[in-house]
Amino acid sequence: MANEVPPPVSKSGKPIRTRIRRVRSVSESLLSIVLALEAILVFFVALTVFGLKILDAPTVLTGAAILIVAMLVGGRALRYPWGVWIGWVLQVALVATGFVFPLMFAVGLGFGGLWIFCFIRGRQIDADIAAHSITDKDATL
Repeated sequence: MANEVPPPVSKSGKPIRTRIRRVRSVSESLLSIVLALEAILVFFVALTVFGLKILDAPTVLTGAAILIVAMLVGGRALRYPWGVWIGWVLQVALVATGFVFPLMFAVGLGFGGLWIFCFIRGRQIDADIAAHSITDKDATL
C-alpha cells in the first residue's frame, strides 16, 4: 500500500517495537481518579487516628494499608465490569471507617457522592462519544 506508514527504526536499522496503549473510557478514568484520591485520604486519616491514639499503631497501619492497596487495585480493575462493583464495595468501606473516626461518615458520604456523580456522568460522556464516533464513521462512507 502506498499510504502505509513504515514502522519506526532505530539507528542500527532494526524496527522499534511500539506498545499500543489501551484506550480507557472516561468513566474508567474518572472512577480511578476518585479511588486514588480516596487512597490518599485513607493515608492521612490513618495518620490522624494514630496521632489521636484512637487505636493502637499496628491496627491502624494494617487496616489503612489493606484499604489503600484495595483502592489502588480496585482502580486498576475498573476496566472489568466486576471492578466497578469492587469500587462500590470500597465506597461502603470508606463510609464504614466512620465507626472508628466519626468525621469519616461525612467525608465518606462526600466521596460516595463524588463516586456516584463520576459514575453517572462518565457513562453519559462515554455514550455520547460512542454515538458521535458512529455517526462520524457513517459520514465518511
